[in-house]
Amino acid sequence: MRKRRKKIIYIYSSISILFVLILLLLIPTFLRFSIGHKTVLSINTFSEFPVTVNPKNKTIIEDEKVNEFLANKHSLFGATVLSGGHFLWNVLENIALSIANAPWYESVASVGTANRFVTIKPGMRKEQVANIFGDILKWNSKQRKEFITPVGSSTLPLIEGSFTPGLYSVTLGMTPEEIQLIINERFSEEILSHYGTSTQKIVPLSDALTIASLIQRETLSTDGMRLLSGIMWNRLFLGMNLQIDSTLQYAKANKSTEASWWPKVVPNDKYISSPFNTYKHGGLPPTPIANPSVEAILAALNPVKTSCLFYFNDKSGVFHCSDNYADHVSQIKKYYND
Repeated sequence: MRKRRKKIIYIYSSISILFVLILLLLIPTFLRFSIGHKTVLSINTFSEFPVTVNPKNKTIIEDEKVNEFLANKHSLFGATVLSGGHFLWNVLENIALSIANAPWYESVASVGTANRFVTIKPGMRKEQVANIFGDILKWNSKQRKEFITPVGSSTLPLIEGSFTPGLYSVTLGMTPEEIQLIINERFSEEILSHYGTSTQKIVPLSDALTIASLIQRETLSTDGMRLLSGIMWNRLFLGMNLQIDSTLQYAKANKSTEASWWPKVVPNDKYISSPFNTYKHGGLPPTPIANPSVEAILAALNPVKTSCLFYFNDKSGVFHCSDNYADHVSQIKKYYND
């Protein structure tokens, strides 16, 4: 009886080990499918990004067709806006990514592959992107710098805002120039191919990326993106300074004395001497301050029509807005002075 029990335990243990090994072997396949799955979503009946804001006329049009389009989970745009709903998929992807990039993975799985996977998260600066690729591909400091400041025979320069967020498959030994090509291809496929001439005439791509980068850094979820876009456009229409704290963070981090790429903002930062200081300077900052997601770009092009001019996120990440400064202050006191 005891021998039989040991035999059963041995069989179950062997099956479990085999099952785990199979899962480990399938991780790269799962991650490649994840990349392909998200790429396939970009093919739909709408060839161009819709746009319902007109900066020249200072108008925002409420278009029900566009609203339905953005809410349609079967389109790329609806899928990205609703991406927060794919919680289980994202959890599985993060687990698989962590395992695939672990130092022990290749030897344990015995797959003999040099494949690795890198995720660019929405809202990252170009330097953060250089660091995550550099860490995985073992680049030195010179290579990391070359990646974001290409010279000579390099491909098209990678400016802030053009590192499209998402999952990337790379191979150990790849050079900065090779990764530049991959990044440019993804940007062309997911952004440029949908940014038509008519959209460009209404909102230049550089402006859309800049506003989208502000939206990305200023919201804690996708729920308030289009509303925040409406507030930003309202300020621009009225000639108000944008007064975006994340632009102060960007300006601060550009100084070599800062240890973080997104340092904490203090009141005196409003006086920082920088073209990115939107408290001191009107209009948009000179470039994007981060790399926005597709949904942030769509929000920049399709703001919600609102009378709000002020906003904040409460402790739970819920977005609030007000028409005037007095109500704004009152709302902040209500949610933060409890």
